[in-house]
This record gives sequence, structure tokens and C-alpha cells, in this order.
Amino acid sequence: MAQESPTFSPLYRQIKTLILQALEAGEWRPGQAIPSEQELAARFSVSQGTVRKAIDEMAAENLLIRKQGKGTFVASHNDPRALFRFLRLVPMDGDLSHPQSIPLDCWRAKAGQEASRMLGIELGAPIIIVRRLLRFAMKPVVIDEIYLPGDVFPGLSFEMLQGWNGSLYSLFETRFGLRMIRAQERIRAVAADRSTGEALKVPEGTPLLSVERVTYTYGDKPVEWRRGLYSTAEHFYLNELN
Repeated sequence: MAQESPTFSPLYRQIKTLILQALEAGEWRPGQAIPSEQELAARFSVSQGTVRKAIDEMAAENLLIRKQGKGTFVASHNDPRALFRFLRLVPMDGDLSHPQSIPLDCWRAKAGQEASRMLGIELGAPIIIVRRLLRFAMKPVVIDEIYLPGDVFPGLSFEMLQGWNGSLYSLFETRFGLRMIRAQERIRAVAADRSTGEALKVPEGTPLLSVERVTYTYGDKPVEWRRGLYSTAEHFYLNELN
């Protein structure tokens, strides 16, 4: 990693890029404290204010977390506060209880045209497909079909999914060293077919939300493509606009 001072403007964005490179290289792991602003300023030969501006922007993007009196830490999917960053389905009664993730299937396949395009991999490249059900208060609410690049998730199995108690993203982070940075979603209304209706315990033809998501890690690399069907009988999709 380059140690010299960046020369392009704006300077804090260059510092942000250098910190991101260190995160991508695993210099500081999720949940671990990064060096102080003073130490980083000395490392990059810039002012503390420049470092602070870079860190402020990364904190706003949920890449870093400031903890009063403790320092700045790399954001982690193991933090309970991170659960609803990507899962935007909220119970109408406002009770943000943790959902139960129930794996239904996990198998290996070769990427077809759509998976190849969405994941940025070659046609026919190995992929892993996961089907899982999310239950809130013991009621089925979401059924997901998730496509993952096989070379990024070696060893992922149905047994591993069954034995994991946290979120799927915390599994990816803990077992595979992969952190999800951002996601892009497409949402539309669909009607439940018979099999989906049986899984979500709603009548065939019930309106559902179809949420298609591509999730990216460092370097803007797509590492997950998922298609979810959401029952909104007792939930709504929440998106905060700033």
C-alpha cells in the first residue's frame, strides 16, 4: 500500500481511497479499531482534518463506525445494528425482532446468462444457489433465491447454513472474509404462484413484493445476486431518503 501523500484533489477523497485499499487488503478486520486520526495523518502526511473528513464520509456510508470515547472501528455484519441496513422489511407494529433464517436448499451449478451478467462472471462459471426462508415471529415472510460466485464461497454448504445462528451476511464475513458494502435493488409487484404461496402460507395470487438485489464488496465487485419474494400482509418496505 502506498505511503506517500496523494497529489490529486480533493485530498480527503484520496485518503478515503487509501483507507479503503487497506480495508480491502484486510489490514483492519471487521469489528477492529483502525489507527487514530493522528496516526493516519502521520502515515499519509496530511492534516488530521483531512483524515477526519475522509473518515466522516466513510462513517456516513456505514463502512466505519465511530464509538464515543473508544475510537473508530471497521463496520461489521456481526453488529446487531447492521441487520436492517439491507433488510428493509419492517413489521407494521414496529417490533424490529430479528428474523429467523431457515435454509431450504443449497446446490452448485454453472452460471447461465443472467447470473453471469449480474455477478460479472464468465458464462458457465461455477456458482452456488441458496434458497432460504425468513420468518418473523414464527411467520414466513420472505423467500429468497440467492446466487453466489463459487470461487468466492468455497466450502459453503447446506450443513454450514443450518449450523449458523447469525445473519447470512455475518456468515459470509466470518467464514469467507467477505464484507458487503452496498447493494442495488429493483422492486416490483407480483402475484404469488402456488409453490410460493405454500411457502409463505398465503393464497395463490396474493400480491407480493419482488425484490431483486445485487450486493457489492470492496472494489465495487458484485458477489451476490438474490431474488426475494416478500409478503406484506403484516410488513412494509421502509426506505429512508436523505
